[in-house]
Amino acid sequence: MGFLNSIEGVLAGAQQGGAQPSEQGRVAGGFLQAVSEHPGGLAAVLDGFRNQGMDQHVQQWQTGQNQQATPEQVQTGLGGTGLIEQTAQRAGVSPEVAKVALAAILPMVIAHMTRNGQQAPPSNQGEFGGLAGSLLSRLL
Repeated sequence: MGFLNSIEGVLAGAQQGGAQPSEQGRVAGGFLQAVSEHPGGLAAVLDGFRNQGMDQHVQQWQTGQNQQATPEQVQTGLGGTGLIEQTAQRAGVSPEVAKVALAAILPMVIAHMTRNGQQAPPSNQGEFGGLAGSLLSRLL
């Protein structure tokens, strides 16, 4: 469960932009749930970032480099998908708080779920749902 420990470490770290660690944990779980229901799953999310000119960022995140995104990058990559709003709603936070939390966790989620640059994973709801459940049970 190294991935969940990594996320816990980030969430237990310093506050970022007003997002409390417990809010960040809810955002992480909310994002994984929202992606599991998103048409195309994580592969579609990655394509969205690529289509917005962020292919280099995606490549870095897939290989574990550049472990931090910015809220602006999150907005650019996810802005038109509704995932920020869905994540915020599921987490019970504002979209702004969701973007700040996603900036911290999104690169780790991408690195973990794409197996370090390999083919994007299938949109397997069981995999995302199990991961979301494990994360939420450990953080909340």
